[in-house]
Amino acid sequence: MLFHLALTRLIRHGHLTVTFPDGTVREYRGGPGPRAAMRITTRRALRGMTFNPALALGEGYMAGEIRPEGCSIFALLELLVLNMMEGGTHPAERVMELLRLFRRRFDQLNPAGRSRRNVAHHYDLNGRLYSLFLDRDRQYSCAYFATGSETLEEAQVAKKRHIAAKLKLDRPDLEVLDIGCGWGGMALTLARDWGARVTGITLSQEQLAVARQRAEEAGLTDRVRFEMMDYRRWATPVDRVVSVGMFEHVGIDHFRRFFSTIRGAMKEDGVALIHAIGRSDGPGSTNPWLAKYIFPGGYSPALSEVLPAIEKAKLWVTDLEVLRLHYAMTIAHWRARFAGNRDAIASLTDERFCRMFEFYLAGAELSFRCMGHMNWQVQLARRVDALPLARDYMLEAERASAPA
Repeated sequence: MLFHLALTRLIRHGHLTVTFPDGTVREYRGGPGPRAAMRITTRRALRGMTFNPALALGEGYMAGEIRPEGCSIFALLELLVLNMMEGGTHPAERVMELLRLFRRRFDQLNPAGRSRRNVAHHYDLNGRLYSLFLDRDRQYSCAYFATGSETLEEAQVAKKRHIAAKLKLDRPDLEVLDIGCGWGGMALTLARDWGARVTGITLSQEQLAVARQRAEEAGLTDRVRFEMMDYRRWATPVDRVVSVGMFEHVGIDHFRRFFSTIRGAMKEDGVALIHAIGRSDGPGSTNPWLAKYIFPGGYSPALSEVLPAIEKAKLWVTDLEVLRLHYAMTIAHWRARFAGNRDAIASLTDERFCRMFEFYLAGAELSFRCMGHMNWQVQLARRVDALPLARDYMLEAERASAPA
């Protein structure tokens, strides 16, 4: 049996028990490590796990044809990821990864129309869904944990403060463009707490409606406006540009266009801050299950793929920070909240959707905890003298804006 042979090669640490569709139970043991078990209930799921496991495991879990036994889906994935990262291999996955690398430019081709459809796939869901596992401000991106003991709300407030300090909002009424503004939390914070005038742009109808409503409720419509707009259409220079958790949807075919747009959107003394997911182990491809069910057209790039595009846009990298475990900690909070509100989420969606999101959140946390994913924040300027010589001003601004 090919899948049996693949698991024999893969499991080098821990103990995996697998129950096959015919009732056969097999044990796969390596050195010391975690324990997990799963049941494969159909031959269809077994074929998928044999020839395209990166896609089939998630699909099988969603369909109830692959079930963890005596453990959570997180524990099962953790065992498999541990062995993958320690050099275990599934022969079919090697072949599939080469195919994904070969076609990734096509998969990440995101012209404006396709970008709108991709955004709608994930963000134009039931509006209440995200409120059931995100923080109160609906920050759907990596939080900032200075000590690791912060609540999710505290860490998301700290993230916004951290980014605002890097934008150097040192005088009132600076004009800010927020690319990929989500539900408006960053834009509203910059206007309310930092005195900026912000335009947020998005491709999500759901997010646009919520952001506009929030601006009305906050009494900030004179300082914040939200528009449905592709970033490539922006043509008005502003003082500051910020983009949080949007660059992952750009696609490698469009990196040069993105940063040339950033340059064109900045006044001569302007500053930009881009916050995105990256990978520490060099260029790769998006997991096929994630690309199919969660983020079509998405890709988290290595910095070696990003910096050349910045250089070609003739922008200065004035600061670069890598946040390592911050997103793993963020997603751990989301997973706990999702589990705590699972019944409410199931009433809005269905059981299959809940299993899809559980698989997504578990896999995402492990990608940051074990598989080399991270977040990067790059500060950009057009002019070499647009910012102070030392970065002390960031820390000073961050401390000055922190709660007493």
